[in-house]
Amino acid sequence: MQTSHAVKRRLPTRPEVPSRRRRWRLALERALPALVLFLCVRLAGVIMATLWSLHLGRHPRTVLGLAWDGHWYWHISRYGYGLILPTEGGHGARSDLAFFPLFPGLVRAVNTMLPIGPVNVALLIAWSAALMAAWGVYAVGELLHGRRVGMILVALWSLLPHAIVLTMAYAESLMTAFAAWSIYAVLTQRWLTAGTLSALAGLCRPNGLAVAAAVVAGAVVHLWRLRHAGAPTAPRAWAAAAVAPLGWLGYVGWVGLRTHDPVGYFHVQSQWGSRFDFGGYTAHMFKHLILGRDTLVVHMAAAIVLGSLLLFVFCLLTRMPLPPLTYCAVLIVMAVGGTHFFSSKPRLLLPAFPLLLPLALHLARSRLRTLVVLLTALAGVSFFYGTYLLTVSRRAL
Repeated sequence: MQTSHAVKRRLPTRPEVPSRRRRWRLALERALPALVLFLCVRLAGVIMATLWSLHLGRHPRTVLGLAWDGHWYWHISRYGYGLILPTEGGHGARSDLAFFPLFPGLVRAVNTMLPIGPVNVALLIAWSAALMAAWGVYAVGELLHGRRVGMILVALWSLLPHAIVLTMAYAESLMTAFAAWSIYAVLTQRWLTAGTLSALAGLCRPNGLAVAAAVVAGAVVHLWRLRHAGAPTAPRAWAAAAVAPLGWLGYVGWVGLRTHDPVGYFHVQSQWGSRFDFGGYTAHMFKHLILGRDTLVVHMAAAIVLGSLLLFVFCLLTRMPLPPLTYCAVLIVMAVGGTHFFSSKPRLLLPAFPLLLPLALHLARSRLRTLVVLLTALAGVSFFYGTYLLTVSRRAL
């Protein structure tokens, strides 16, 4: 009997599998330093922009909540679609159908339950989404290269020159949140989650299509590996690839029905001056900057575009996994190949956070002093330039 009891005591016990809630809590605890860093950085940027706005006699909430696209989102959230304004010179018209519906729809829904005003609600949603996006950025960096790289990746992303957009009433932070977590879901083979988040990203912005491309690329690679190994197929991966582009396709199709034109959405975009010309307009602008002069914003936009192309090459050299690589490639193609306002191209590239991974990897091997000096310098540039964009520059964001 004693021997039997001894054997029972030595029998291995099944390891306790943590619940889903506990896994999320542990993940949040690991990400918490990065999220605190992100909050401190962006709060400092908002404070600087606020102080300068007050100095100029402008209300900070108006600057952050109603500038440029923010006013269009506000109008859609209040009155729905249907606003058409003439362009300068009266030779055309710009329709609010160019703006995807999820962000203004959320503003309207939340304002119904929490009636604090659509501008305040829009800022609340944008700031909350930015925090969720930072968590997703950290999660992708940690998954691929460890915790230190994840933290540095969040720091670099929060200090981009156009990062002030993350705290404006714009849809970029919401789209990036869906994109980051969708890519994380693809990398961890949570296919239905990846497809659903991708569809939501496609309802945020036109370049949300890049998320769908990442999900489809990841699903294709996974299915090919299964077939090569002779393993059974994965129906969830097929489902993710099918669901991923539905948000983008659904809105483009709805605009087609509303305008009685199958390609009506692209006609709406062309009225805003946004067409795809395979980079002709971008090349023209670079030629213009080489031969002539322009504003600081245009020169900075050109530098950011070139930097993004260089970082993409580094992503190729470091053999980044295909889903985030595809995501960045589509974002770059849409930004560089389009004829939209040149000064807006850095904003279109703002969600392309995986481009910063090679730099984060390099900095992770650097000394702490080097890292602190570099991030401090980037903070100075980001805070100054973000304030300049909002309060001084008259170029479109």
